[in-house]
Amino acid sequence: MIDNGGNRMTNTTLSHLECPKCAATYDADQVQQLCTCGSPLLVRYDLEEAGKRLRKEDLPDRAPTLWRYKELLPVRDEANIVSLGEGMTPLVRFDRVGAADGFDNLYMKDEGTIPTGSFKARGAAVGVSRAKELGVDVLAMPTNGNAGGAWAAYAARAGIKATVVMPTSAPVITRNECDVAGSDFYLVNGLISDAGKIVGRAIAEQGWYDASTLKEPYRIEGKKTMGYELAEQFGWDVPDVILYPTGGGVGLIGIYKALRELQEMGWIGDKMPRLVAVQATGCAPIVKAWEAGEKASEFWNDAMTVAFGITVPKALGDFLVLEAVYDTNGCAVAVEDDKILHAQRRLATLEGAFLCPEGAATYAAALQLKEQGWIQAHETVVLLNTGAGIKYPDTVHPQPVVLNPDDNL
Repeated sequence: MIDNGGNRMTNTTLSHLECPKCAATYDADQVQQLCTCGSPLLVRYDLEEAGKRLRKEDLPDRAPTLWRYKELLPVRDEANIVSLGEGMTPLVRFDRVGAADGFDNLYMKDEGTIPTGSFKARGAAVGVSRAKELGVDVLAMPTNGNAGGAWAAYAARAGIKATVVMPTSAPVITRNECDVAGSDFYLVNGLISDAGKIVGRAIAEQGWYDASTLKEPYRIEGKKTMGYELAEQFGWDVPDVILYPTGGGVGLIGIYKALRELQEMGWIGDKMPRLVAVQATGCAPIVKAWEAGEKASEFWNDAMTVAFGITVPKALGDFLVLEAVYDTNGCAVAVEDDKILHAQRRLATLEGAFLCPEGAATYAAALQLKEQGWIQAHETVVLLNTGAGIKYPDTVHPQPVVLNPDDNL
C-alpha cells in the first residue's frame, strides 16, 4: 500500500497504547513512555482488521524475518524499518538429549542465530524502527549486556545516538559491541538497577528517549514475534510448555501477548502453552512472588548468578510476567548455577548446541520440573535459548593437553 505522499506503508493495524493497570489510553503516534500511573504501556491493534489484511497462507511467500508479521507490528512506513534480517530463528528438535533424559518431544528455539547473537535484536529492531518513525534522535538505556549491544547496533543503523550504561561485571563481548557501534558507553560499579538510576537522572536532565526495559512500548512488540514464530513453526498447534529465562521478563510477556492476539484472530485454538519463568537461585524475585501467590515481586538483595542476563533484582513488568504465568497455569522455578553450567555442557555434548547460560537454565529447570512430575514425558516442551553461548566464554574452562609437534595421540 502507498499513501498519498508516495510512501510505502506497512498496512499495520496499530490502534493505540493502553495501560494494563488503569486502562488509560494514549496516542501511539506521539512519543510515550510510561503511563501516568507508572505502569508500562502496551501496544494495541485492530485485530479484526488484521485478520482481514493478513492471512496464514500469505506468510510462506514473505521474507523469513519478523517483519513478515508487519500488520501486527507498530511501524507505519516501511522506510522507517531498521533491519539486519532478524527473526524466524530455528526450532531445533533435541532427540539425543531427549531420549537420554526422558523427553519425547523436546525442542529449542535458538535465538543465538539472530543478528547481534541474542533475542534482544528483536526488541531493538522494532523499538529503534518506531523511535526513528517518531523522530527520536538520542536514546539511553541501562543493560546487563546483550540489550545494549543490540540497541547500539540498530541505533547506529538508524542514525540515532545511543547512550548505554552497564555493570562492570557485564560480559566483555557485549561491552565491545556497544563500543564498536559508536554508542556513548559507560560502566557502573553495581547492578543493572544502579545503571538504571544513572540513566534515569540523565534522561530527566537531557530529555533523551528512555529505551529502558518496558519504559518504551515497542521493545515488547519485537520480542512477541517469538510467539508468532513458534505458532507458525508448529503448524498453528502450540506446544504444551514453553520455558523462558526471566530477568526483565519482556520475552515471556511478549510471547503471552502474541498468543493471545493469535487467539483473538482465530489463528490458534483455546489451548495455551504453560509458560515457565526460569530464574537462578541467586536472583529469583519472580519465583519468590509466584510461590507466595503475589501479583508483584520485591527487590532481590545481593543478586548474583552465572546467568548474568537474568540478574534483574526487580523487574518493572513483574506483574505482567506473573499474570502470564498464572493465566496459563504455568509456574516459576529457580535453578542453581552449577546445574545451569551442567545443562549447558550436556546440551553441547549431546546436541552440539552451545546455549548461553540463561538458555541453559531453561533445560536445568525442565529437568527439575520433570522430576517433580510437573512436566510429563509425552508433552511438547520448548526451551528458549535467548543467546549464543560463544558470547559467554567465561562460562567454559577447557583444560586441553598441550602437544609438542612430534607427539602422537
